[in-house]
Amino acid sequence: MSITERIVRAPAEAVFSVLSDGWSYSDWVVGTAHIRDVDEAWPAPGSLLHHKAGPWPVSIKDRSESLECEPGRSLLLKVHVWPFGAGHVKFTLDPLDAQATRVTMQEQFTEGPMLGMRNKVGDVFLHFRNAEALQRLADLAERR
Repeated sequence: MSITERIVRAPAEAVFSVLSDGWSYSDWVVGTAHIRDVDEAWPAPGSLLHHKAGPWPVSIKDRSESLECEPGRSLLLKVHVWPFGAGHVKFTLDPLDAQATRVTMQEQFTEGPMLGMRNKVGDVFLHFRNAEALQRLADLAERR
């Protein structure tokens, strides 16, 4: 499992407002090229975020599903990237003070061919990708 943390200079509510804005995912999730649709209930459990991943013209249409959501505290997603498989991504928000939040992002493959990447090499790849994603998330949250 890849675990990546970042201190964001914004309250947990500001960070969660970015997480709960499904239309913003292509702005900060590395590899997401376009958001095609967002369920009205996003990020309530069972709601879907429809996206394209990868560069045009080989981008793949797929979706992510909210599995658990505790507003202002955590969000667990099942991310699909056909034909590579699926995984779980969990965001945990820990307020440090009124203007700072520790964001922890945990990601692991759970099904499909990418299960073979559940090792230290795969974790390092995900860590670098997720460090960039958390930097982008912080940029958005700090400016809201």
